[in-house]
Amino acid sequence: MQSPLPVRDGVNATRLRLPDEGPWDTAMDYMMHRWGHIDPQGIEDRFDAGEIVGQAGLPLDRATPLQDHTFIWYYRTLPPETRIPVELTILHQDEHLLVVDKPHFLPTTPGGTYIQESALVRLRNQLNLPDLIPMHRLDRMTAGILLLSTNPETRGKYQVLFEKRQVQKEYECVAAAEPAPGHPAVKFPVIVRNRMTKSRSYLLAEVIDGEPNTETRIERLRTFGAAPGIENALYRLEPHSGKTHQLRVHMASLGLGIVNDSFYPELLDKAPDDYSKPLQLLARGIRFVDPVSRQPVEYRSQLELSEAR
Repeated sequence: MQSPLPVRDGVNATRLRLPDEGPWDTAMDYMMHRWGHIDPQGIEDRFDAGEIVGQAGLPLDRATPLQDHTFIWYYRTLPPETRIPVELTILHQDEHLLVVDKPHFLPTTPGGTYIQESALVRLRNQLNLPDLIPMHRLDRMTAGILLLSTNPETRGKYQVLFEKRQVQKEYECVAAAEPAPGHPAVKFPVIVRNRMTKSRSYLLAEVIDGEPNTETRIERLRTFGAAPGIENALYRLEPHSGKTHQLRVHMASLGLGIVNDSFYPELLDKAPDDYSKPLQLLARGIRFVDPVSRQPVEYRSQLELSEAR
């Protein structure tokens, strides 16, 4: 559904669905019920300033009946954010696509405590491109190639490529050269297939019984000494599906948890980001047949994993 409010400071207006009925006479009554304990004066000020609008873009006031609107839009008050000390690198830009190297620790899109400090908002503000939209996502802790659409008129052509899995992705990671105790030896290259779902107990993914819905081809590129008595390896990962945390789960399932992964195979206590120890996972490359030029294209990350010696 198209927002009647434009992007402001790189951030989309928030959409709220109003209930069909309830003990509230007006839209403002409902908003006070939801958020009045946080900022009641701010809610009243927004209504008085005409900053809360309905689907047609017409402003609501304090007396607008609840039943008059199903959806309303408004701008959130954004708390101050500490800048994440990493930078984006632009690799390619044309009238249809923007390709960047996203660093570790920077989320792709706004969410939670990261709004201005997301790749999307940073790039919208830096390049004055309010219509910029990512074509796919990288985890906050994953670095590498990120594609964004710069043109709403051709965006659907690229979205179809991802929906139909006509985009080939290549990742690299650093993990132990041999599986952890209790896991069998692995003969590379290996293809990992299993069924993954989100855990009910935490924001993790887990492997369950059932028809496989994920697949990753894993190849060991080279091994090297990480420390006295410790040998790591650099791996190439080629996912043929795109589940959340798929690569991290598949590596951990082989007993080869990725270096500096605080989720898999074991969930560690939450701690402040340690910028000296990024997750050793990199989106190295992406290739596809461009739907506009009809030519094969490939984009490669210029970043390197810090533990890939």
